[in-house]
Amino acid sequence: MPTQRIWCLAGLTALTAWLACAVPGPAWQGGALPVAATQRQTDSEGFVPLFNGQNLEGWVNVNCHPDTFYVKDGQIITTGRPTGFLRTQRMYENFILEVEWMHVNKKEVANSGIFVWADPLPAVGTPYTRGIEVQVLINYPKVDWATNHGDVFAIHGAVCVPDRPHPRGYMRCLPSEERVKGAGQWNHYRIVAIDGTIKLHVNGKEVSGVSRCVPRKGYLALESEGAPCHFKNLRIKELPGGQAKPEETAQTWQGHVSLFNGLTLDGWKTQGEAWKVSSERLVASGNTPLTSVKEYGPCELLFDWRLPARAEQSQWHVTAGGQRYTVAVPAEGKPEQWRRHTLRTTGTGAIIFTPVAGLEIMNVFLRSLQP
Repeated sequence: MPTQRIWCLAGLTALTAWLACAVPGPAWQGGALPVAATQRQTDSEGFVPLFNGQNLEGWVNVNCHPDTFYVKDGQIITTGRPTGFLRTQRMYENFILEVEWMHVNKKEVANSGIFVWADPLPAVGTPYTRGIEVQVLINYPKVDWATNHGDVFAIHGAVCVPDRPHPRGYMRCLPSEERVKGAGQWNHYRIVAIDGTIKLHVNGKEVSGVSRCVPRKGYLALESEGAPCHFKNLRIKELPGGQAKPEETAQTWQGHVSLFNGLTLDGWKTQGEAWKVSSERLVASGNTPLTSVKEYGPCELLFDWRLPARAEQSQWHVTAGGQRYTVAVPAEGKPEQWRRHTLRTTGTGAIIFTPVAGLEIMNVFLRSLQP
């Protein structure tokens, strides 16, 4: 864990309390804001809309199908399939974020989340990003390590210190009070993020928080995780201060775009059923190639991959820009471990994955290197 400065938790708590008092009650108490209201530059409280109520301008669909996130009736709605995330176009450091959310599942577990200070691309071997997650969940069974009421925790390489020790020692703060409403009801989250500390207010009361977060500056994102979820009235007030060091800052987007939507083989071609899509992964049944429909010029291609534990071969091939590359399990590596492979090409041509049986690929991204 990177070296951290010494934190004055009492001072941070006081600052959070001051902010809660200094900013008048949120508009969510009076119901949904009309679309016209969300189009204002800055309101009287210093907030600006993070969503314009009409389209996904200002947001980036990172790794999901084009239909996974859509706008209807002034809401951002996710279908929950595939798992992945929709992020903001820019980074944030110190801020107050307010958002309303609603799950519609009446009995089934309904999961989603809000990512704070996140990277722009998924972490290796997962459809989710590194960052701090604010849980958006209902109908989860009673357990000792998680709740339905506003857990805050680090994911996929991020770190944090929970306000209260977790019963299993996880970097996860369990809420002090159960305040989340069930299916078909709107919940309000107020997320106060200051200098690496997050305080979560659920339906008007602070219930959980974490500190010493790394990253402490990055993108904000909405999560798709298997169930429909609705979001509305997203607004943000940026706060002064913030001096995140490079090692405390999320990665910056370098222009990579997804070539795989997590649900279908759209944009790719193969023979018969030689490849299938399963759990956001491309899975090969044999050694038949998978080829991109489009050709690409000079580019940087990155993707995550793994082989079965008892794979008969430890290497396979990728063709990009007309050049063939070998991808192999390191001498001391385990075939079933997820790895990220990055290559650059100066030529033009289709991308071709020539596999061995059981190869799995996910998080396929490309960045053009053309001037």
